[in-house]
Amino acid sequence: MSDALLNALAEALAGLVTAVETSDEEVLDPDTAVKWLEQTGHAFAGLGAADRRALDVLFREVALRQPPGAWRDELAQVSEEFGLDQDDHHATLDTVAEAARRYADTVRRADPATPVPTCPGWDLGDLTRHLGTVHGWAEHLVTARPATRVRPGDLALDPPADPLARPDWFSARADGFTRAARAADPDAPVWSPGADPSVRHYPRHVLAETLVHLADAEIALTGTACPLDPGAAADALDHFLATAPHVPWLAEPLAHLDRDGAVLRLTARDSRTVWTLVLGGGGFTWSRGSARGTPTADVTADAGDLLLLLHRRYGADDARFTLTGDRGLLDDWLAAGGL
Repeated sequence: MSDALLNALAEALAGLVTAVETSDEEVLDPDTAVKWLEQTGHAFAGLGAADRRALDVLFREVALRQPPGAWRDELAQVSEEFGLDQDDHHATLDTVAEAARRYADTVRRADPATPVPTCPGWDLGDLTRHLGTVHGWAEHLVTARPATRVRPGDLALDPPADPLARPDWFSARADGFTRAARAADPDAPVWSPGADPSVRHYPRHVLAETLVHLADAEIALTGTACPLDPGAAADALDHFLATAPHVPWLAEPLAHLDRDGAVLRLTARDSRTVWTLVLGGGGFTWSRGSARGTPTADVTADAGDLLLLLHRRYGADDARFTLTGDRGLLDDWLAAGGL
């Protein structure tokens, strides 16, 4: 692709985005504007670090080519508004570190023998050993960067036999992962259990695991999970949907639902994020934003609660969720795709 074409595309896209953002409510419905911009932002979020930096440069050059004034000032904000000038890899690691700290604080002051009802057969000591193993396994992968699968059981992660010692061991494993991932090139190739065979996969993977197991610990101790950050929960839900088609024990049951053409929509009240899942073709496809028409089933809740619903930490009958349409579709999805 020529530089002239890239510059023209960048100028057209930056201009369109700015026009949407600055449109009067009487010209463009605000909810429609949000959906359009959210879809664009989601597409940008899927780019690698090098491509995001390149797009940031193109957008800034578009602004600089305009004469001084309000339009130029608005164009100059496009990269910032979509986070193209930020390093998502390190921002995600900051969120992982905070979630890990919160998990350690939760279990450190609890009886490790407390049963975890959302993980049948486990107690808090088992849960902490598992989550520490996830962090240690991910540290090995971003450091050694193997090209083929490495199972956690292949590594000498040495979880303590004494359950009381596991919170500190977990904290050390979590610190080790975040340090290793910060030091690694996020675009470096490495085997992953998903669509993105790069180091960048693992902060999102570990974040999703940590958020869900934090909720497990809180539910075990209080009966309910504390609210999750909407942005972090939305990213974890993205990660689950992107990874599921590549995990056989998730993909195969979903492929046999026999609901081709059915549409499941998930709507987050707090983040205003919408996910549209279309079943068929031996699996499903998904996108951010609402598809045209009425979905077969719609579920509305906060982003964190939707994440926990898909992981079957809450039941669909819980008052957190507002359901419309075909309840059977949601039940079928949860039976096939739940963790």
